Amino acid sequence: MIFDTHTHYDDDAYDEDRETVLDRQFIGGVGRIISCGADLKGSRAALELAERYENIYAAVGLHPDNSDEFDPAILRQLAAHPKCRAIGEIGLDYHWDVWPRERQKEVFMEQWRIAGELGLPVVIHSRDAAEDTLETVKEIYREFKAAGRCFRADMHCYSYSPELAGEYLKMDMYFGIGGVLTFKNAKKTVRTAEIVPIERILLETDCPYLAPEPHRGSRNESSYLKGVVAKLSEIKGISEEEVERITFENACRFFSI
Repeated sequence: MIFDTHTHYDDDAYDEDRETVLDRQFIGGVGRIISCGADLKGSRAALELAERYENIYAAVGLHPDNSDEFDPAILRQLAAHPKCRAIGEIGLDYHWDVWPRERQKEVFMEQWRIAGELGLPVVIHSRDAAEDTLETVKEIYREFKAAGRCFRADMHCYSYSPELAGEYLKMDMYFGIGGVLTFKNAKKTVRTAEIVPIERILLETDCPYLAPEPHRGSRNESSYLKGVVAKLSEIKGISEEEVERITFENACRFFSI
């Protein structure tokens, strides 16, 4: 069975057939799904989906492009839902620089500290912000270790170098691997998948985005992760059944399910 650890089924790309698409996943080899928030509206929608579907859980939080929506009281309220399993996606995005970088860092760290208070893991978004993301992660790591807090973090849709992945592995972090792994030009992602232990890999789609081959360019969905499983099987030299079993167990451990 597949555990898709990062989806956006609240996206308007599914407005016309959301229920049909979701029902199709659970008869197509998908066992569990995390619906991930990127803003307050999306976080609430993720919780609503989790309430409606037994095998869907939620992550709530603010993508850096939505840093202006940060309200600690509201985030704590959303995170108190019994089916919330993480704070995310949170992080830094310097591609568009929608908000000043210092503000992004502040909101990133404050959301992570709330996760620490609540004993929840975090799902990290990082785009064109490799150095500052690593610096921030190391700071939180030191802070949490000194305070005796649980440190659990997933580098969602990891796209940086294999060498940088090594730095994150020193902090026992997890790596979200999805459709990009199957792209012909994904040399860095393939190399990262080679060096990261299978016990630290989480399968994800980021749907409706980043559909794997042969679906590249179309609307993504969780069952398409079969192609990613096949590629990981090839890279790791283990069966597809083993890839599914291990990554499923990884996700259950990471999200405390």
